[in-house]
Amino acid sequence: RFFCGGRLIFGPDVRSVFVILLLIIGPVAVFCIFVGKHLCKDYSNGLAMVVVVVIHAFIVLVLLLRTSGRDPGIIPRNAHPPEPEEDVNLPSNWSGSVTPKLKLPRMKDILVNGVTVKIKYCDTCMLYRPPRCSHCSICNNCVERFDHHCPWVGQCIGRRNYPFFFMFILSTTLLCFLVFVLCVLRVKKLMEENSPHTVWKALERTSASTFLMAYVFLATWFVGGLTVFHTYLIGTNQ
Repeated sequence: RFFCGGRLIFGPDVRSVFVILLLIIGPVAVFCIFVGKHLCKDYSNGLAMVVVVVIHAFIVLVLLLRTSGRDPGIIPRNAHPPEPEEDVNLPSNWSGSVTPKLKLPRMKDILVNGVTVKIKYCDTCMLYRPPRCSHCSICNNCVERFDHHCPWVGQCIGRRNYPFFFMFILSTTLLCFLVFVLCVLRVKKLMEENSPHTVWKALERTSASTFLMAYVFLATWFVGGLTVFHTYLIGTNQ
């Protein structure tokens, strides 16, 4: 789907982007309204803490839109199948003005930096896919350096938007960690106000902090694990 004169390119499941926007903006709003105002009162640098969270959340949103609204590396499909590179032997008894249908080989060998690489023919796009290119069954396009189709950002992850995708999941992980730490500071302050105060009583007094800590803890398992996995892939050049 094209928007803004083709400057933004979204996948077929673009509606999932609005769900992710809500899952990011909602908790940040809860933090600013119910936790941030207390941090500003309890700590001299409390306002700076809240500003850092807001700026970090804004960066996450920008990276999300850059990931989901960018061309992942779609290879334009051909209108006609490519011409065969080798002559086709016609039957000796063939005659007529109509050229028989030619069957293209499924695999073809090409040289890349002196190394022979097999490339596969795509019937849908009617082209031989370059190395590390795959056809996405959801977007129905061949994508360069196809990694996967991410339903959360509603877009394929490929050559042109992979850096933004990695920075998005990394910054989201850091945002979760930051919110968790600041909520812990809020709970710690409540424990110090009416000492001795148990952790459970402090958590009861700040339900917003309790909710946010549980929320970002669960989110970190998903997005944090994904960050570690892709960091490993980048480190091993896979």
